[in-house]
Amino acid sequence: MKLRTHIINRLVKGEDLNHHGTLFAGKAAMWFIESGFIAAASLTKPENIVCLNVHGMLFMRPIQNGAIIRLESKVVLAGRTRLISHVKVVDNNTEDLFVEGFITFIHVDQNAKVIPHDIVIEVTDPEDIELQKKAKALR
Repeated sequence: MKLRTHIINRLVKGEDLNHHGTLFAGKAAMWFIESGFIAAASLTKPENIVCLNVHGMLFMRPIQNGAIIRLESKVVLAGRTRLISHVKVVDNNTEDLFVEGFITFIHVDQNAKVIPHDIVIEVTDPEDIELQKKAKALR
């Protein structure tokens, strides 16, 4: 299976801001995880996916009120029961990078017992190969 990028656009509004007048990290984290979840759930049933770990959600710069941001996510690594999504948040107009990181999801049954998913990820693009190497190094 080849990598597929999922894209979500968001408008940062007053209700999304912190006391500094920039995007609240909690709201950014919610959107970040949602974006990674969409990528993982596109490969299997959404009810079989649970979030295990957010790895290195790194904020590069503040996101201002009124910014239109783009969240790009794709599953870069599939283990036996886990799926790791890479998510980046960029300015929709300038392409400046705001946030980047990885999220590990686990494949479970209806009783929350971990089960194999039988998903295989193929990477051929040099950028995707590098992301997969980074995902393999996560613990």
